[in-house]
Amino acid sequence: MTDHDTPETFDVTLLDAATRLLDACTARGLRIAAAESCTGGLVAGCLTSISGCSSVVERGFVTYSNEAKTEMLGVPAALIERLGAVSGPVAEAMAAGAVERSRADLAVSVTGVAGPTGGSPEKPVGTVWIGVCRRGRPPRAARYSFNGSRAAVRLQSVAAALAVLQEEAEAD
Repeated sequence: MTDHDTPETFDVTLLDAATRLLDACTARGLRIAAAESCTGGLVAGCLTSISGCSSVVERGFVTYSNEAKTEMLGVPAALIERLGAVSGPVAEAMAAGAVERSRADLAVSVTGVAGPTGGSPEKPVGTVWIGVCRRGRPPRAARYSFNGSRAAVRLQSVAAALAVLQEEAEAD
């Protein structure tokens, strides 16, 4: 793949992770929303590659621009202006906003610098924040540092987002 390609299909590892997540959510009666920036809908796309996902996947928000994060998810513009879109508090606000603005029980958010341009010394290419929020609980976020092409960073972000959702779905 070149940096301008996007995956037409997901590899077996991602599809297996998505299947395990959907099974865990089905068993617990949980519905999922995804709020995505740098992944551009790949998390939701991976989940919806699995037949029967409609009982779990509630909706997805592709909020690539800062304005979309504010308008669709309620992320405060001042927060983005102060910290930048690629930050833990913004990832937390995205995940919380996805829960608040959907019927989902659980939401994941992804915001980062997929590259190959756009990096800075503070936020180099491959810096990704993944947030998660479960209805009734405070959101949390973690920073990841991924390597490789734009496509590789995006797919690593999908894998991490699925793992975060899996952990949250299995938490009591």
